[in-house]
Amino acid sequence: MDAKKALRLRVNVVYALLVVFALAIVFHLFTIQLVEGKKWRAEAGKIATALRTVQPDRGHIYSEDGRLLATSVPQYDVRMDMRADGLTDELFQGHIDSLSWCLSQLFVDRSAAEYRRDLVAARGRHERYFLVKRNVDHEQLKVLRAFPLYRLGRSKAGLVIEKRTIRMHPFNRLASRTVGYVLKDSTAIGLEGGFDKWLKGVTGHRLERRLSGGAWMPVDDEGAQDPVPGSDIHSTIDINLQDLADHALEAQLRKNGAHHGCVVVMETATGHVKAISNLTLQADSSYAEDLNYAVGTSTEPGSTFKTASLMVALDDGRLKATDRWDTKGGRVRFYNREMKDSHDGGFGVIDLHRALEVSSNTAISQAIVKAYGKDPGRFVDGLRRLGLDRPLGVRIPGEAMPIVHGPEDKKMWSGVSLPWMSIGYEVSMTPLQILAFYNGIANNGRVMQPQFVSRITRAGKEVERFEPVVLNEKMCSDATLKEIRSMLEGVVDTGTATNLREAHFRIAGKTGTAQVAQDGSYKEKGLKYQASFVGYFPAEAPKYSCIVVVSSPSMGVYYGNRVAGPIFTEIANKIYSNRLELQTGLAQVQPPVERTPLTYGGNAQDLRTALSGLGLRTVSEGEGEWVSTTAADSAVLLTPRAIPGDLQGMVPNVVGMGLKDALFILENKGLRVQVVGAGMVKRQSLRPGERYQKGHTIIIELTT
Repeated sequence: MDAKKALRLRVNVVYALLVVFALAIVFHLFTIQLVEGKKWRAEAGKIATALRTVQPDRGHIYSEDGRLLATSVPQYDVRMDMRADGLTDELFQGHIDSLSWCLSQLFVDRSAAEYRRDLVAARGRHERYFLVKRNVDHEQLKVLRAFPLYRLGRSKAGLVIEKRTIRMHPFNRLASRTVGYVLKDSTAIGLEGGFDKWLKGVTGHRLERRLSGGAWMPVDDEGAQDPVPGSDIHSTIDINLQDLADHALEAQLRKNGAHHGCVVVMETATGHVKAISNLTLQADSSYAEDLNYAVGTSTEPGSTFKTASLMVALDDGRLKATDRWDTKGGRVRFYNREMKDSHDGGFGVIDLHRALEVSSNTAISQAIVKAYGKDPGRFVDGLRRLGLDRPLGVRIPGEAMPIVHGPEDKKMWSGVSLPWMSIGYEVSMTPLQILAFYNGIANNGRVMQPQFVSRITRAGKEVERFEPVVLNEKMCSDATLKEIRSMLEGVVDTGTATNLREAHFRIAGKTGTAQVAQDGSYKEKGLKYQASFVGYFPAEAPKYSCIVVVSSPSMGVYYGNRVAGPIFTEIANKIYSNRLELQTGLAQVQPPVERTPLTYGGNAQDLRTALSGLGLRTVSEGEGEWVSTTAADSAVLLTPRAIPGDLQGMVPNVVGMGLKDALFILENKGLRVQVVGAGMVKRQSLRPGERYQKGHTIIIELTT
């Protein structure tokens, strides 16, 4: 019996302790919930909520004429807090049917019944962050805010709007690698990176609550700070010219089966880059802008470097353009290496002027070795004076360093370095660095830094302007510059690029055909080439410079004039036809003042017929549908005149014409014509060559 009593006593003690423990728990729960509830709820709120960063909208990037190249577009996720304080069962049930119908009509992705089912299920689960719809645009959001229930506001509807921005390129791939983008790790590429401090704006903050699963939900809070959007960048890119450059490059890459290529067009006086395209062959045979070859890829330039070699030697006075050299059948040996000309059999005995025109490796290399063989450091110093060993410092991250080794670099310099360097090997430059050098030649010896951005604005007001930057005020003497420019004009007139000659304006430049080293060697098997052309126009008064580089053509044609040259001429022709200031005498077509013309300008065939009927002889100074007339001693001179309006969307030039022909031209272009006076067209209200829309009114003033 004693043992049983002892056991019962122990059981009762344990039971009593458990009862006391349970009562203690109940007491503490009561205290926490009712007595100290307010205090602990406040503490819980502090732990579950935090001020979190809100990213601002990045600034826009515009083209030269104000069109968007990159912009931030808002997108929204629509969610619901099914446990919102004001969202009663009565409100929810009273609006769920109409809300579901409206959502189905707006997004057209699910039926009203499916929306109702999902919303009711989320309400039953008491979800605090239920996703209603992802990727809602701004216009859809404005409509959605007026829906039943949602129009009652956040506290009653539980509506949670989560905003984010995505970066868009309205012109797709046009200059996309230069405009750039922002990676997920916030690293920015292209102009997005170079001008990030202006574009990124100032971050804000807002109070958010952490939910189960780690999601954060915005909470209304008066202390929130709105982010400040970034400033806008105005680039120098001409989107019409960019479109032309892009299509011309792709067409030539496809025609020649090339792996990649690039083209850059620059304004001579300012260094403003008007177009830049970089295209790479993709696995699906399309071409895309995925690498900025023009800025970031440094390669051996080949023959385009010969101009720099001769500039140094001529400016040092060690060579003259009239010095004559035997090309020795197109083969010259330097130590253990043989150098060849691309032309079998060489060019005989030629002077250096002609050597650059025909791009003779043997003549130029012999000349440079003769001039600097005992002092190669002087030659390298000359190249460095031109700035060819220094980057341009453009505001685009990733510019490749140029390489110009000298005799002091024992590991890289050898007995054949000087001759091979003279023709563009054992040196390395980017296409943009080569273009800057040639642009300096076009700009009377003044080397400009390539510029991609002209100004920065905020809320429409200019906050910063980027003036042209001079890298080298005078690259060489005037005499040397004159000789070099004459040589480059000769390249197109009678040299390796005669296929680039144009009837209406002159081009100057240099072809380049470089072998591309494979694993450090130039073996004939599997040898690849890089074709290029760099130059400027009009040659006598340069306004634009341009470089085209095509890498690894695979259709058996790899010379610069045939592969890269056609892209250059297509771009040059487009610019020339659209820029009245390049066309001498076109913008100001005035009636002759020396003597009264026998007739107004007009249709060439009509004038010939009329004058012939009057017994008057005509002399044509060229062929063309429209002409201007001048009275000579024994005949009427008919001079072809360009009509800028021949191009779609451009105002025609009718100054100097009679009313009949002027009306025919203008009205056929869709313009509404108002006539003042009688006789010959003296002036027109819309400037010839400017853009217009059909239906615009043009006033033409006539005078007898």
